[in-house]
Amino acid sequence: MDRLKEEFVPVMQVWMNWLRQFVKVLLATVEDFGKLLIFSFEVLRKVGKRPFRRTDIFKQLEFIGNHSFGVILLTGFFVGLVFGLQVGGIFKIFKTEAMMGGATGKALARELAPLMTGFLLAGRAGSSITAEISSMKVNEQIDAIECMGVDPVQYLVVPRAIAGILMTPLLCGLFNLIGMIGASLVGIYMYDVDLGLYQEKLVWLVQSKDIIAGLEKSVVFGFIFTVVSCYKGLNASGGAKGVGVATTDSVVLSLLMILGCDVLITFFQVMSK
Repeated sequence: MDRLKEEFVPVMQVWMNWLRQFVKVLLATVEDFGKLLIFSFEVLRKVGKRPFRRTDIFKQLEFIGNHSFGVILLTGFFVGLVFGLQVGGIFKIFKTEAMMGGATGKALARELAPLMTGFLLAGRAGSSITAEISSMKVNEQIDAIECMGVDPVQYLVVPRAIAGILMTPLLCGLFNLIGMIGASLVGIYMYDVDLGLYQEKLVWLVQSKDIIAGLEKSVVFGFIFTVVSCYKGLNASGGAKGVGVATTDSVVLSLLMILGCDVLITFFQVMSK
C-alpha cells in the first residue's frame, strides 16, 4: 500500500501542476480576448467621430491597397489555376467539364476569395502595422502622443481600420476576377471546354448574392486584421524581442479569428436561405 501511494502521489502532483498551468493559460487567453473585444467596440465607436484624419486614411488606403495589389494578383491567378485543375479533374470523371466554371466561380466568390484575401492582408499589411505600432510603443512614442493630448486609438487605429474595411472588399473582388481568369484558362486549354458553354454555366450557377456574400465576409475580415494588428502593437512590451512577439501573435490571432468568423458568417448565411 505504501509503495502504491509513493508511486501515485508524484503522478497526481504532475497532473495537478499541468492542470494549474492549463487553467492559468486559459484564463489569460479569455481575459486577453475580452480586452480585444472591448478595444474593437471602442474602435467602432470612434470610426464616425471627429476629427477625420483624411491624410492618414489615404496613406493607409495606399499602403493596404496599392502595396498589396501585386501579391493579390499573383495569388489569385495561381489559386484559380490550381482550383481549376483539381475541380476539372473531378468533373472529367463524370464527363461534365463544362460545370467547372460555375463550381469554381461559386467557390471563389463565397469562400476562397474573401478568405485568401484576408489571410494575405493579415500576413503582409497586418504584420507591418503591428511592427510599426509596437516599435512606437516600446520606444515610448505612444506615451508622447498621449502627453500631447492626442488619442492614440483615434490617431493610429481608426485610419487603419477604415482603410482595411474599404480596401479588403476591393481586393477581394480583384482576387475573384483574376482567379476566374486562371480557372477559365485551365478549363478552355486543358479540358477543352467551350468558352460560351463555360460562361453560360458560370452565369447560371454564380448569382449576385454569392458575390455579395463574399464581399460581406471581406469587410469583416478587413476590420479583424487591422484591429488585431493595432491591439497587439499597442500592448507590446520588452524591446525588440517584444516587437517580434507582438508581430507573430498578431498574424496568428488574425488568421484564427478570420477562420472562426468565416464559420459563423457562413453558418448564418446558410441558415438565412
